[in-house]
Amino acid sequence: MLYNVYEVQRSLLTTAGMMAGWQAEMWRHPAYLGGGDAMASALEVFAHTAEARGKPDFGIDRVTVDGREVAVVEEIVLAKPFGDLKRFRREGVEGAPKLLIVAPMSGHYATLLRGTVARMLQSADVYITDWHDAKQVPLTDGGFDLDDYIDYLTGFLEAIGPGAHMLAVCQPSVPCLATAALMSADSHPCRPKTLTMMGGPIDTREAPTSVNTLATERPHSWFEQSVIATVPSGYPGAGRRVYPGFLQLAGFMSMNLGDHMQSHFEMYKHLVRGDGESADAGKAFYDEYRSVCDMAAEFYLQTIDVVFQSHALPKGEMTHRGRPVDLRAITDIALLAIEGERDDISGLGQTRAALTLATDLPEERKRYFMVEGAGHYGIFNGARWRDKTAPVVEEWIGAHG
Repeated sequence: MLYNVYEVQRSLLTTAGMMAGWQAEMWRHPAYLGGGDAMASALEVFAHTAEARGKPDFGIDRVTVDGREVAVVEEIVLAKPFGDLKRFRREGVEGAPKLLIVAPMSGHYATLLRGTVARMLQSADVYITDWHDAKQVPLTDGGFDLDDYIDYLTGFLEAIGPGAHMLAVCQPSVPCLATAALMSADSHPCRPKTLTMMGGPIDTREAPTSVNTLATERPHSWFEQSVIATVPSGYPGAGRRVYPGFLQLAGFMSMNLGDHMQSHFEMYKHLVRGDGESADAGKAFYDEYRSVCDMAAEFYLQTIDVVFQSHALPKGEMTHRGRPVDLRAITDIALLAIEGERDDISGLGQTRAALTLATDLPEERKRYFMVEGAGHYGIFNGARWRDKTAPVVEEWIGAHG
């Protein structure tokens, strides 16, 4: 019922947005009313807000390497039902360290890390986990949970081959650290040389945020009954139980609703002044931010339980297909924990906890870096990421290659 109601509302809003877009053009056309910049701008902002969105493109076709510009070609190395291993091949460049960027499966597409990929392409052969929208995955392809996530990561590292490095952005820090432990315990030849975790909820008991509080103040049954929906007909994944992306987006928007309203008001003012370039920058951000996808219900619910409620990994109680995940097995994978000073999603100390938990890893293979003044998204995007954080990651990879 929840998903069906949303689909009706989305259809109505999309239609209203299209009409607003036409009316904005009319108000700006001197042959009609003319001089209606304020009304046209308001209608244009509404039209953009209501616009239907699909999966964005990465749009990275060139990158500067050692002072010269080279072409970048996207290619799928390994295709699986719930996600592909994508490579950004730099034409004519060989010998760079191989880096697997693990994108969050948290309601947004991997393109949210466009800036992360673009910056690391300057020094690395970059791969990324390109997760799929669960409503587009047929039921015949089975389910997807946290155990499957770890299996996917292992398979992706095997496809890349020995000697790769891994960088986890936010949510995947937990399964990435678990994967590192399991592959280490097996002396797997494709285990990563380094694992960088950025703003990850390794131990959410440290400096809990409002996100952590929401996940712990309600019983597990509440999440299953209140936020899980069934994909309606019309999608390849019809009948699949999911945590809808639109609910995740609503949650993120509500956390900073005033900021989002101010951003749209600024967009409106730019349009009134005829500053289309500034308005387009705001539109580009929200095009990405509001492009959301669904998560398989079993993955979402297991994450709520394992990561946020039972704290299984830091307590030494996490298992993978019945096998204990022992972080003491990590003895030669260099760990870098990165946190943002103003992160309101993963509080200070939550990612750093990984360094303490890997008790058998030599101290020289551990490093902590706090990005001063950075919020959650500033850790992996924007000027602070490009100028302050990325060089630390590159140095760490270079030192343990």
